[in-house]
Parts: sequence; C-alpha cells; structure tokens
Amino acid sequence: MIAIPHAIADTVTVTGIVRDSLTREPVPFATIFLPGTDRGTLTDDNGRYSITTALKWDSIQASAMGYDTKTLPRGNKRSGKARIDFDLHSTGVLLSTVIARPKKEHYTKKDNPAVRFMEKIRSTRDLGDPRRKDNYNYDKYERITLAINNYQFNDSAKGGFDKKFSFIKEYIDTSALTGAPILNVALREKASQVNYRKDPQGEKEYVKGLRQAGMDDFLDQESMKTFYEDVMREVDVYGNDVNILQNRFVSPLSRIAPDFYKFYLTDTVMVDTVSCVELTFVPRNAATFGFTGRFYVPLGDSTMFIKRIVMRVPHDINLNFINSMLISQDYERMPDGTRLKTRDDMIMEATILPGMPGMYARRNTVYTGHNFEPASDQSVFDYGQAQIYAPGVYSRDTTFWAENRTSAIAHGENSMELMIQRLRKDPVYYWGEKAIKTFASGYITTGGPSKFDIGPLTSTFSSNTVEGFRLRLGGMTTAALSKRWFARGYAAYGFRDHKWKYSGELEYSFRDKRQHSREFPVHSLRATHMYDMNMLGQHFVSNNQDNMFMSWKRMEDVQMTYHRVTKLEYILEMENNFTVKARIQNERQEPTRFMPFVNGYGQSFGHYNMNSATVELRYAPGEKFYQMKTGRVPINFDAPILTLSHTWAPKGVAGNPFALSSTEASFSKRFWFSAFGFMDVFVKGGHVWTRSPYPNLLIPNANLSYFIQLESFSCLNPMEFINDSYAQWDLTYWANGAILNYIPLIKKLKLREAIFFRGLYGHLSHRNRPWENPSLFEFPADAHTQLMSSTPYMEAGIGLDNVFKVLRIDYTWRLTYRNNPQACRGGLRFMFHFTF
Repeated sequence: MIAIPHAIADTVTVTGIVRDSLTREPVPFATIFLPGTDRGTLTDDNGRYSITTALKWDSIQASAMGYDTKTLPRGNKRSGKARIDFDLHSTGVLLSTVIARPKKEHYTKKDNPAVRFMEKIRSTRDLGDPRRKDNYNYDKYERITLAINNYQFNDSAKGGFDKKFSFIKEYIDTSALTGAPILNVALREKASQVNYRKDPQGEKEYVKGLRQAGMDDFLDQESMKTFYEDVMREVDVYGNDVNILQNRFVSPLSRIAPDFYKFYLTDTVMVDTVSCVELTFVPRNAATFGFTGRFYVPLGDSTMFIKRIVMRVPHDINLNFINSMLISQDYERMPDGTRLKTRDDMIMEATILPGMPGMYARRNTVYTGHNFEPASDQSVFDYGQAQIYAPGVYSRDTTFWAENRTSAIAHGENSMELMIQRLRKDPVYYWGEKAIKTFASGYITTGGPSKFDIGPLTSTFSSNTVEGFRLRLGGMTTAALSKRWFARGYAAYGFRDHKWKYSGELEYSFRDKRQHSREFPVHSLRATHMYDMNMLGQHFVSNNQDNMFMSWKRMEDVQMTYHRVTKLEYILEMENNFTVKARIQNERQEPTRFMPFVNGYGQSFGHYNMNSATVELRYAPGEKFYQMKTGRVPINFDAPILTLSHTWAPKGVAGNPFALSSTEASFSKRFWFSAFGFMDVFVKGGHVWTRSPYPNLLIPNANLSYFIQLESFSCLNPMEFINDSYAQWDLTYWANGAILNYIPLIKKLKLREAIFFRGLYGHLSHRNRPWENPSLFEFPADAHTQLMSSTPYMEAGIGLDNVFKVLRIDYTWRLTYRNNPQACRGGLRFMFHFTF
C-alpha cells in the first residue's frame, strides 16, 4: 500500500467501455490503468471495466495488443461516479509473418490474405453443416426479454413513478451489453425440441413449454410471440443474407462479401483455451445493411471451423430505432467436423421516441442434447405447421422451468408476473394500461374479463358524398362469453341521406377460441346480414370503407349503391396456411341518385337481386401476421400468397335477373436482393364468363384517399374503366438507401428510395357493352366510364421512405389516358408505417 500525504480524495467509481474505433466492437481484456496510482484492471468479454478508488488521479489510460495506447483526462467529476469510454485505433498485428493490416490503409481485396481466409471459410461451410446428415435433433431454450434501458431509480423525489412504486427497485437487473441498470417489462420463455429429417425433408419444433409475462400481455400473445421471433430471428452467417429486424443484412460469408466488406487478419487470441485466428470485417459503407465483427477460427484448423462469432451493426447504419446491437454465437466441433451451435445471443438497445426512455431487448438461446438419431416420434413431421404445441404448453410450473431452463435467469426477469400484479393494484397504472390497450386494439373492453368489446373506434365517424357525416357504433362478443359462439355487428347513420345502416353476424367456431372469433386458424360457420353502402370501384384491402382516415379524398365520391346482403360462409383455415372459403349469398343492389339502374330500353329499376355461390382458395406458406380483432396485419411480406376464387349465379335460378360466372386469381411476394433492397410484386387477373350488369363486372380498384392503399391505383377514378377481362400488376422496388446512403449530408437523414410501376390491361367484350345489349343497365353518366384501347392504364412514381422514421411520401404520375374526363394526372400520397 502506497501512502501519499494529502492525496486522499473522495471515493469515485470509474466505469466505461473500450471499443475498436473502426468496428465499434468492444475490446476484451484491455488494460485499464490510473497513472500515478497502483490501480488498474482488465476489461471483460464485452469490453467493460470498473475501477473504484479514493486515491487522487487526473487521467486514465487504456492499452491492448494491436492498438495504440490512449490516455484521457479525468474531467470535472471529483466524486461519486464517472464514465469514460475509449475508442482505440488498431495498429495492425503481425500474423504468420504477414502484416495483414498496415497502419496507413490502402485496402484492396486482390491478393489479400484476409479475403482468402474468408473464402476458405465459405468454401467449407457445407462440410460442417449438421443438416447434411440424415437426422438431426437438439433441445432448444429461448428467452426473449424487453426492458427499459439505463433505468435510473430515484425514490428521493417528492413525487413521480419511482416514489409511488418504490418496490420497483427490487426488480432492476443489469444490461448484459453495457452493465447499465434495466427494468424488465416483458418476457417470453420457450423450451422445445427441434427435429430435422433429410428424406423426406422436414423440420419441426415441438414446443414443450411457453411462458409469457409483462406489460404487453394484454396484446394478442400468439401474434407478439410471432413478431418477436420474426424481428429477432436466429442468425445463420453461412447464408448469403442475415434476416433480422425485418431486413436483409449482407452476411460476411455471402457471395458478394468481398465487394461489400473489408476483411483484416487482426490477431491471435484465446477462446475457451483454444488459440484462434481473429478475422475482422467491416462494411465498405457503414450506412448499408451489414455488420462489423470478428470470426474466431482455431489456429491451423484445415476445416476452417468458426468457434465464435461476434457481430455488431455500424454506428452510422441506415437502421431505425436501433442504437446498438450485439450478436454472439459459440460453436462446438464434432470429431467428423460437424459444427454444433451451442449459444446464440442477440442484444439490442433502441430508442423509439426522442425524449422517451430507451429500450433493451435480448434473445438468449441455448442449444443442448445434439444427436443424429431418428426422431423418437416420427408423427411430428405429419403436422402442417412448423411449430407444434404440447398439451398444457402455457401452464408449466416452476419445476418444469427449473429442469428445462439451460441459461441462468436474473431475478427481475423471473419475478415479472409479481411486479406486474403489484403495479396493477394502483388505479392510475391500471387505467393507463387500459388506455394503451384500447389504442392498440381499436376496441374498448367492458369488464374483466371483457365479454363484449366496443369498436372499431377508427370507424366511429367518417364522411362521404352520399351519406355526408356518418356515425357508427358497433361491437363484438369475446371468448369470455362463449368459446365457440360469437356475434358482432354495428349500426350507422348518414346525416345527408338520413338512412340507417347496420350489420349483424353470428358465428359458430368448431375450435375453442382464446379471445375472439378471428383468431388463426379459423374453422367456423358464419351468418351475416348487412345493409350498407357499396363503393363501386373501391375495395379496401387493409381498412374498413368507413375508416375515418379514408374520408379525406381528392374528389367527390359518388360511385355508390345501397347494398343489402345476406350470406352464409364456411371457413376452413389450416395450420399450413391453406384456406378454403365457401359462401352462398343473397344480395340486393339499390341505386342512389348518382348511380341509377336504367337499361337500354329506358326502364328504371329500384333494385335488382343476385343469388350466388362462391368458392375461394388461398395459400400463403410461411405467412406471419399480427392478429387483430377484425383482421390481420402482415408482420412481413416474404411469404408468397396465391388466391383463386370463382362466383357462380345462374340466370333465372332463385329469381336472378342476370347470370354471373366470374373467376379471379392473384399472386404476391416480396423478393430480396441482399444489399440492394427488395421488390414487392403483386399480379392479379380475372374474367367474367357471362352477360352481367356493371356492378358485377371487374372494376379496377381506385384509391381516392391521399393515403397509400394496397392493391389500388392512386390516379384512377372509380368506374373509369369497367372490364370483363383484365390483368393487373404492381411492382415496387425499395432500394433501402442504395443511392442516398452515398450522398454526403443527405445520408445522415437515413432516407430510403422507393420506385413503383403499376398498371392494368383490360377488355370489355361485346356481350357486356350496354349500348349493344339493351337489357343491361347503362353506365351512369357521372362515372365517365371509358373503353380501354390496346394501351394499358399505367402509373409510376418515386417515393421517399423513412421520413422522420415513420412516413413515406410518394409522387405518382399517370402515364396513360391522361386526357380522360376528370383524370388525375399526378399527386402526392402518404403512408405512416413502422419499419426498422
């Protein structure tokens, strides 16, 4: 012990992190020293350090092999806590007598030993793949945690959350990334067994236990689990792309990796007592979707087995909300060279809204029990879905989790149910959570558990040209009333046409439901009776037609009829996302003053009836969505979606004045181009085989709103074209900043480009032209309907996405038929959406 007179000062704890200045990765086992004292320490695996001292010190020093030594001043902090971070500059390390990274860099991939090293790893990737064997099984434990990051508990203030809920401090844990305090708010635990079979190929996950707790448990739990697992997917660096955060990152082992990354042989280090070569990689452009990181390959290993992977996203990446992200994986090698993943850890720090507390998210996955025997239960491969749930999967006790939890759990994580129970005893917190639930679901719950929900709130009021201002009140029963019988309906009133509209629905589910009737998979009989407006030429794919946000339109909306429908539907959704719908329907179309029913003989009709039968098929393998009470919101668009439908209504049967036989089919999918963004493709076509009145023909979907709508044309007017045969396409290319990321200053805005081109080619046959068949209704004059020539209708545009992180702004040009009556030649359109 060294005693220095007058050198005693107040105790101070210095913490921080040591990082590589280029890759922003932590530097493990760096030396931290306080000059002039005997105090020093080493950083841990994540580059963190902590020193507590009462000695006088004015500066702090960090050093590590392969880096310049750096000294930083103490600053003004004299007592308590101080945080000092280091960014060390790499000097290059001599490896096998080859200087892999010179001090002054002139990088080239040609004849670069680091690039050759990476290509050797890539060339042997299939040799170590455990799925090259006939069978492969393992146990998997996965825990996903959400928390408030850097939670500074303060119960000394006179008021506030911490003062009111002082028990919160009992549940504070520590960030595995920075060591900062975190308050867990949501938890997902899953224990499962994964079985793989090579021939016939199949892979299934048998989920033995699920545990969910936290502040988000009022949301649809199955949807939230799907969302978390999709956003924080398992990472496979041996593929060309890494699919996480609903984006595709270029893998450092991709075919294009030598052109996308810079590679360096930087060091030899010990990893679990094994001497390993350290291969460092950095994107050539830090704003693009890539990683900084390191591979650790055992020295002299001819199989190029990667023992450990550590990756981060660059600080300047064009990625929303995410401040930092760490991915680390550990592998073991079998005697035959097979690599077995034993650990996969992903940690993220995010800021959703400026000024709000940051978020911490971690997916911690541990793999054990690897074997290559045939699965003990071969019937698991007969299931259509990828995940099969054991009976009682949601009700496992503490003994089950003690036996199946292969990764230690912190106190705050494990006690989250108790913390939430204590919070909900307070009325302010209870009603605040209720308000958030109402906003998220669009429905007001009644009682607890709610047997009847009021909504949707987004349709409470709206307006259109025919009805004027419209008020609507509706609701639905829940599984708390009956797990198999469900009802929903609404009543609405238009203050201009002075008419009541309504809908009533009764549904019997052949499956017990947890919350509501629309939960996947649906297997039910559904009877509906409705009287409401029918907006001809406007089909809303993702919203109700009376959604309040759709009321702001670029022109008068008069192409409407009154529509009375009674229908009975059978719906069968299978776990493999194949859906069959069969419907019999009686509908009655009634004219408005804008849309009269007058035939070629000058006769006016107050209505016409149509009795029809429809069969719809839909297949979307791998589709993932968030389940709402009235519909579904896609979590991603990666899955191909194919639909086929046919409607049949013979003339004269059940009083049908006209015949109808109509067939439509569609296909949609997102195609990824690795570092170069992706394209959303939608194509659709149809044909009417009979002579039918214009409301039953194929009317292109026009969007009169200023908000972007799926599967619609932004500059087309309703009923501008009416066809009985058509082909439609919509191609949107999202460049993900491929151009803007290279423009100085502009790239700091993190904008992303979108280019789209959509069109329609249609034809109206002679049998459905009213002027040639006077028994048909004439096209209304207010519609200004035109015959399409041999030229397709087309529109194109450019968009700026990611404006303020949530806004997309498009400008659309009409390319053809620009001189049609009331033609919209172009304009701005908007969309609010959440994307990483």
